[in-house]
Amino acid sequence: MTGKTILITGATSGIGAHTARLLLDRGHRVAVTGRNESKLKTFLDEAGHPDRLLGLVADAADWQATESVVTRTVEHFGALDAAVANAGFMSGDSIGAGKPTSWAPMVLTNVLGPALLAHATLPHLEATGGRLVLIGSVAGLKNSPANLYSATKWATTGLAENLRLHATTRGIGVTLVNPGMIDTPFWQGASVPPSPCLPSPSPRPSASPSTNRQASTSTP
Repeated sequence: MTGKTILITGATSGIGAHTARLLLDRGHRVAVTGRNESKLKTFLDEAGHPDRLLGLVADAADWQATESVVTRTVEHFGALDAAVANAGFMSGDSIGAGKPTSWAPMVLTNVLGPALLAHATLPHLEATGGRLVLIGSVAGLKNSPANLYSATKWATTGLAENLRLHATTRGIGVTLVNPGMIDTPFWQGASVPPSPCLPSPSPRPSASPSTNRQASTSTP
């Protein structure tokens, strides 16, 4: 992939930010989103490449914001070759022992967010023969007690397959990436719900793919 345009949601830290930096280093054009304007500005200042990097404040669970982000990315760079549904978070509690008021934002971001991104980007990805990437989790492959975060990632697994059945008929590739537990700011301030599939944190992502992940890929 040379000189492509990629949109990544929730890319001010962690996997999203690291992916954006790698793509920029390899000469691609990247649009990143984040809900926090201050964090987004910090990332933009640190990442450099202002001629190939676009930062947009947006909530991944909001349709109008998502639609606007996609439109502005295409207007700015001229096309869209790939979209990465990376935005997501964990409330850090469990059903039966948590605060239900914190669950709705997590479910909307983790489940509705990728669906909104897919809906907004599919026409543009069809035009370029591009690819949609969903960031899931190993927590979406194995069950664990009362873990609602895990349930949202099971939803991502199902959504990826449903999208594949549709998108590949339009010449669009769909990839689901299921990372294991990685040492990123994602875990800061969060207690980890019980899960048999989450080991101790792996080192921060490096330029080579982590061995501590499972991924399923479908090409057109």
